[in-house]
Amino acid sequence: MQKSKTTADKQKQTTLGVVFLTLFLDLVGFSIIFPLFPALLDYYLPNGSGDGSFLGAIVGQLDAWAQASGADDPALMTAVLFGGFLGSVYSILQFICAPLWGALSDRIGRRRVLLISISGIALSYLLWFFGAVFWVFLLARILGGAMGGNISVATAAIADVTTREKRSRGLALVGIAFGLGFIVGPAIGGLSSMLDLTAVAPVLSSFGVNPFSVPALISFLLAVLNLFWVWRCFGETLPETKRRQTRDCRKYPDILSIFKTGCANIRRTNLLYLFFMIAFSGMEFTLTFLAVERFAFSPVQNGGMFVFIGLILIIVQGGLVRRLAAPVGEKRLAISGLFCGILSFLFLAVALELGLFFFALALLAFSIGLASPTLNALVSLYSSDTEQGANLGVFRSAGSLARAIGPLLAAFLYFSYGSKTTYLLGALIVLIPLLIAFTLQQPSKEREST
Repeated sequence: MQKSKTTADKQKQTTLGVVFLTLFLDLVGFSIIFPLFPALLDYYLPNGSGDGSFLGAIVGQLDAWAQASGADDPALMTAVLFGGFLGSVYSILQFICAPLWGALSDRIGRRRVLLISISGIALSYLLWFFGAVFWVFLLARILGGAMGGNISVATAAIADVTTREKRSRGLALVGIAFGLGFIVGPAIGGLSSMLDLTAVAPVLSSFGVNPFSVPALISFLLAVLNLFWVWRCFGETLPETKRRQTRDCRKYPDILSIFKTGCANIRRTNLLYLFFMIAFSGMEFTLTFLAVERFAFSPVQNGGMFVFIGLILIIVQGGLVRRLAAPVGEKRLAISGLFCGILSFLFLAVALELGLFFFALALLAFSIGLASPTLNALVSLYSSDTEQGANLGVFRSAGSLARAIGPLLAAFLYFSYGSKTTYLLGALIVLIPLLIAFTLQQPSKEREST
């Protein structure tokens, strides 16, 4: 009996370690491109017109929006919208695919789906490595976004190996991985882009190697490492007795499932998360512009700002949430996080001194750190054992849809109406999920899900 318990504990720790790395690399892959957006636009569209190309048509439309907005610097806004477009492509594919990966893992198990999706992510980085032509680069982002939806599977694996009482504690690992990825991804992107392989060996250009191939190569190697670790160490966490038996493909959730899930509490949590992430992804995208506008931050200082946010995220999710979830409850922690979010937006709207600015950033990190893992846990606790993957996939899909909308909306508001108005509107948006959160039930934790 003791030996069996020790084996189960060892499997749990291995599972949590593998899932942690998978989630970490997912955010690294998503955020590694953040510092590269302006340079990517200059590289793929050097003359600004595109000569009737697909990319030229996209940038032409973005430029028309920038001109119509009345922005002081339409060229800068075009570059920002271009970055938003690339981010939106990635997020839209996650929005579509996260519920599908989650539901598929409920049928065939977590391990097989993780191996398939991580292989696809590695392939997307390999395509990016050879992406000297824009359509190859875009194809890499599409493939990466589709396969990146596996975050729902990784999250469901945590739910498989944790009891209901410790669900929030286990899912806090999601936030810690995101916090680290939030720090490491942009840092890798910025630093590794300083090494241009085509400058060292110009002959590589004929194979599609480009100035951004080094960030792609690092991401590819990390994905291969993750794939090997999953293949070697990850044991299946969903036994066949707990899998969905249906083979009817119509049972897979569609992309509008965030509004149609049968459980009212899950529907409300999905809607809450959608509004929450629209506001926060928009803030995340415009925060560097705010820092430059008000405090003339350099790229290094902007990097330090994200490190500050990431470190607080890690402390909150690795320390506070893991200790407070059981005695305080997920619902109360989520409400506290949303309230901190409203305050952070209000302070960011008026912060003209560095002290208040960093206090607002700390509140921002507390907001994300308290709300994100507890909302994750609520969806898991509202779900039956056979629907963990599907429901968590739909929840993650709501966040991906928000990440497709938030940056573009925030960029347009920021350059059209200014930073103060944009962040005041952000506070108003976060008020919506706060009101929804009060209608949620605190789920029972009596039933085990092991």
